[in-house]
Amino acid sequence: MNFNLDFVGRRKLFLMISAVLLGLGFLSLLFQGLNLGVDFVSGTRVDIKINKPYDLEEAKDQLEELGYQSPDARKAGPKNEYLLFRTSQVLSPDKVNEIEKKFETVYGDNVAVNEQKVDPIIGRELARNALISVLIASVGIILYVTLRFEYRFALSAVLALIHDALFVIGMFSLFQWEVDLVFIAAVLTIVGYSVNDTIVIFDRIRENLDFNKPKTWEELKKTVNDSLHQTLVRSLNTSLTVVFAALTLFLLGGESIRYFALALLLGLAAGTYSSIFVASQIWVSWKWNSIQKAKLKAQTAE
Repeated sequence: MNFNLDFVGRRKLFLMISAVLLGLGFLSLLFQGLNLGVDFVSGTRVDIKINKPYDLEEAKDQLEELGYQSPDARKAGPKNEYLLFRTSQVLSPDKVNEIEKKFETVYGDNVAVNEQKVDPIIGRELARNALISVLIASVGIILYVTLRFEYRFALSAVLALIHDALFVIGMFSLFQWEVDLVFIAAVLTIVGYSVNDTIVIFDRIRENLDFNKPKTWEELKKTVNDSLHQTLVRSLNTSLTVVFAALTLFLLGGESIRYFALALLLGLAAGTYSSIFVASQIWVSWKWNSIQKAKLKAQTAE
């Protein structure tokens, strides 16, 4: 890059931006929680395809006539042709057929119904397995980064990936987007992507440290800034390539993967930001503290 940005000099601003965004997500989780899908809370999700324009409130009235009070239903699909109805009840085939016949009576014979059921035992098992999968992936990443780099690099990378995961979870809580097993897959994808991008930057920092052993703050800052400039174009190009693919999924993909694509888009933005503006800034602060301690120890020994 021909321009010279002082990434390290503005590290407090970058970390403050992250703190504000994560704080909003934390407050939302505290007061709103997550909008959990039937994968985690058990019940039935009924996808009703209505091949004609319809009024959402009128469709809810049809469900109320069947005995579902204040039904949790919303429009979905590229042309809002779907009505997604979710209930905590595990509906029998007869109940699902009853819904289909009711909507056929009102909207014609082109109505199609698809249902997904999860009973309470399976719901709890899915939630437990999802948590275990995230923990296993996190431990594996921690071990790899620890062996590949010094512990300061490892801790900085882990904090960056936690930052990315918490950001996506916080945004889904803030806007009450549905969280299901596909969301867990997206979070795992984001974690892997974030660590990969961070490692590329850290590897360049390590290479530059081999040629220059910084002894002052200015020397250390220059080494990190140079490393970031050298990898900036690569990071942005890689991110934009994946963003285009995720954006296509979000705009043209089906309803079942829409939130997966949305989580990927948020995670890619957070991952690119954290790799450049968070992980390296945390590392440079810890590294400088270690250099100062080493100097102090050497002076004391003399």
